[in-house]
Amino acid sequence: MIRNVLGSLMGLIGAAAAVWSPFRAWYDGRRGRDYRVEELFSGPGITGDGASLWGSLLLPSLVAALLVLFAIVRRSRLLMALAGVVVLGFAVLWAVRQGQAAGGLSVGSDGTGIGDGVANAFGAGALLLLAAVVMRGRPRRARRALPRDTTGPGPEYGNGGGPAPR
Repeated sequence: MIRNVLGSLMGLIGAAAAVWSPFRAWYDGRRGRDYRVEELFSGPGITGDGASLWGSLLLPSLVAALLVLFAIVRRSRLLMALAGVVVLGFAVLWAVRQGQAAGGLSVGSDGTGIGDGVANAFGAGALLLLAAVVMRGRPRRARRALPRDTTGPGPEYGNGGGPAPR
């Protein structure tokens, strides 16, 4: 039970970090909510066009947060791990597409380059995967043994039927 509570708490913290990450700077001061999800899958890649809030990187973060809530209610390690994979997958996909568009990724101390929103997303995904490992999950049901038939011959009888001869 302690493992499920600890895993659930880690999952909630990871989900909060995942949802918070699009509101932080991702690259060159541009927030994650300014990147459209469609840009990650098609077209020339990342563009300078803005995005609506529900069409931005917030959408996969919210989906992951809902998966975490379902995982906590159902005590499902699989759903918790899936939420971590969703967050990490979109962060990696964003990094690949942003690297293609910018010709490479950089980290600068003056606010240019990769921002802390990306770090939040990667940290949240890793925390969700760790929460899945920590959780014990739902207890497995023991298989019910078939009732034993005591009327027929068993190994204690030598002749295969009836009581042993005297």
